[in-house]
Amino acid sequence: MDKIIEIHKEKIFAEKGRIERLSRIREFVFGTLDGLLVPVGVVSAVAGGTGNTRAVIVAGLAEAFAGALSMGAGEFISGRSEAQVHQKEVQKEFLEIKNDPVYELKEMAYLFELEGIQPDDAATISGILNKYDHSYKKTMVEKELGINVDPQTVQYPEAITIGISYIVGSIFPLIAYFFFPVHTAIFISLLLTILALVIVGIIKGKLAQINMAQSILEIVIVGIISALGGYVLGSIVPHLFGL
Repeated sequence: MDKIIEIHKEKIFAEKGRIERLSRIREFVFGTLDGLLVPVGVVSAVAGGTGNTRAVIVAGLAEAFAGALSMGAGEFISGRSEAQVHQKEVQKEFLEIKNDPVYELKEMAYLFELEGIQPDDAATISGILNKYDHSYKKTMVEKELGINVDPQTVQYPEAITIGISYIVGSIFPLIAYFFFPVHTAIFISLLLTILALVIVGIIKGKLAQINMAQSILEIVIVGIISALGGYVLGSIVPHLFGL
């Protein structure tokens, strides 16, 4: 092994781990946004429809815990299901490589050509990779199918991240109802939700290294529309049914 690579081997694997941790931004944003927007819609609707603080708190807490469990379980099952489907596709690709190696070799060369590599070089690269079974199969699966050659069917970190994010997000729209009358708490709840959306936008902007104002604005706009929609529906729908 090259001495430079040997020296920086730990750094190379550390970079991969860092990117994997950063990829949790999807679960964090997804869980937090749902944890903010669904409960604020529920509590605003109940508050506008009933004016009863206890009913709002009970509904908010029930939704928060049920939502967190549902989101966490949903992420786990959906991620596991996707990985299981990918596993089957990987097995099928391995079988095709075994049964028709000549065609698969030409197919890999063609895939390299699609990336702008000259035909002769593409054939050479494919031939070299064909000498190393694992690298050859890994490259074929990733280039042809666009999936990981070893999909993980157990994804606890993703499920835990999204569940915890949901619970944390749900605190903001609900907490005001513990300390203020319903009609005051509604507006404080909305303000706290907007504040939380701004915080999520800042975190997302920093992690994704994108324009901070744009990151905050897109999240806040979606949040405000959802929150106001929940409040309006909670105020209008009960009257339509004579409640």
